[in-house]
Amino acid sequence: MSTTLTASFDTRREAEMTVERLVQQFGIERTDIFIATAGDENSAGVERAGSDTEAGSPSPEERDDSELEGRVTVSVDLEDEAVAGEVRSAFAEFDAAEVTES
Repeated sequence: MSTTLTASFDTRREAEMTVERLVQQFGIERTDIFIATAGDENSAGVERAGSDTEAGSPSPEERDDSELEGRVTVSVDLEDEAVAGEVRSAFAEFDAAEVTES
């Protein structure tokens, strides 16, 4: 039986780091992982992080153009229930909120 685990993240960086952990450490196929905004608007999360913060040298100007219109969600389709614990662990590692299973 297949299961889908979904979690939301405050920043795009947390969502991207979670995806990389799932793919690289747990061998989950990228085609089984989906990233979307929690709402209808384009969003980089609710906080600036990573490349959405101020630029480094040689462009030290601060950035204020990040779309902060809501959380970023990551959904993972699983065929193997044994992997669900690993996915939940990766979600927790990167401060996921609102983890649901369907």
